[in-house]
Amino acid sequence: MDDIVLIGYFLSLTILFVFGLHGFIMLYYHKKYRDNNPVPKPQIDENATVTIQLPLYNELYVAERLIKATCEIEYPKDKLEIQVLDDSTDETTEIVANVVKQKQAEGFDIQHIRRGTREGFKAGALKYGLERAKGEFVAIFDADFIPHKDFLKKTLSFFTDEKVGLVQTRWEHLNGDYSILTKAQALALDGHFVIEQTVRNKAGFFINFNGTGGIWRKTCIEDAGNWHADTLTEDLDLSYRAQLKGWRFVFLKDFTSPAELPSEINALKSQQFRWTKGAVETAKKILPLVWKSDIPLRVKLQSTFHLTNNLVFPFILLAAILNVPLIFIKNSGSHEAYFAIMSIFVLAFISSFLFYMYAQKDIRTDWRKKIVLFPLFMAGSMGFAVNNSRAVIEGLLNRKSEFVRTPKFRLESEKDSWMGKKYLTRKVGFSVIVEALLAIYCLIGVLSSIYFMELAAIPFQLLFFLGFAFVSITSIKHAYASNKK
Repeated sequence: MDDIVLIGYFLSLTILFVFGLHGFIMLYYHKKYRDNNPVPKPQIDENATVTIQLPLYNELYVAERLIKATCEIEYPKDKLEIQVLDDSTDETTEIVANVVKQKQAEGFDIQHIRRGTREGFKAGALKYGLERAKGEFVAIFDADFIPHKDFLKKTLSFFTDEKVGLVQTRWEHLNGDYSILTKAQALALDGHFVIEQTVRNKAGFFINFNGTGGIWRKTCIEDAGNWHADTLTEDLDLSYRAQLKGWRFVFLKDFTSPAELPSEINALKSQQFRWTKGAVETAKKILPLVWKSDIPLRVKLQSTFHLTNNLVFPFILLAAILNVPLIFIKNSGSHEAYFAIMSIFVLAFISSFLFYMYAQKDIRTDWRKKIVLFPLFMAGSMGFAVNNSRAVIEGLLNRKSEFVRTPKFRLESEKDSWMGKKYLTRKVGFSVIVEALLAIYCLIGVLSSIYFMELAAIPFQLLFFLGFAFVSITSIKHAYASNKK
């Protein structure tokens, strides 16, 4: 039994070590290509027709805000088309109809498009709208976004290169300081946008459209095979198919698109589940095409890391489970060499810390205050291991599931609240019970480490305990609060 635990733990940490050390590679490229920034043309061609697509599904609280903000984007009205792709089944439809009617009266070319079905979910809606779009370029904004007025002026200038198929902007967080939950999310997303997206783009690797806050060349979407609904991450799927076709993408780190982060943990769980499962589905679909293509080996390797990084979650979960018996095995007096070798795995933790620290330093003057949240972010990542491991397994087993969109509640200040609003998860699922049991289990690991004076093990045992405890308790608390009117 000891050997099974030791081998399983070593395997888990090896996987986590490999993906963790990839942060050092990203930081190397970050420094190497620091001055290699995309340069726009000084002027844009305002003769180009642009379509802006706003995919909606039951967005009672934010639909009107989105439409009005989109109509404030600076561009000639006669060259701008706005499609509100409304698949809603509630009063959102009436709200949209009223705002669209108002904007049409103001001279905007804006349509309220209803398919009468939700087939294909967001991908189906985007494809349906594209077939009717007039624009040479197609911008997309999800319901939780408030695009800047100069979005088109900042992005269209990069399309002077005929091979550029997409310009993606960095997400800005409207409610990044709303709660501990949104602060941790902001830290995680900043790492993705400031380091991952920026570095991959500058170094010539593949990046992905983030589903919103970007603008496509219409012919690029069509050339790549249009939107597909066979994965939960249609944006990642199309991005890779387009780049495999030879299209170039541009990522703008220094121009942002403001958006609202999920403030209720069960909504965040559904979002993370969709992103994780969709990425696994996309990896299964796209990686064979990547390795059959004639792109450079360095791009194939980076694409593989990019598409498979969610596979770490089952190994995080396995490490959490094996951590406790490992304490007792170590204190049986055997396997000294094994535990000496294991100390090298702390490098992965250092790599992750530096990765997120440099992301904050690049965009914030108060980065020291933000990076203090890193232990909380790490604990949260561990606490989400149950939710995201289930997503990985379902993705690997080809179990199809509905596209569950993340509810938005128009939370722009600390005074705003999501409690008592529609779209909330009001039940405690089985996974929450598992998370609570794992919290108790990991607490045993913390107490055991203290008892045996395993001081080096205490921080990691504590992170697992705090992660599972926070996620389970907050899930129960938010589900309970959701039932209050």
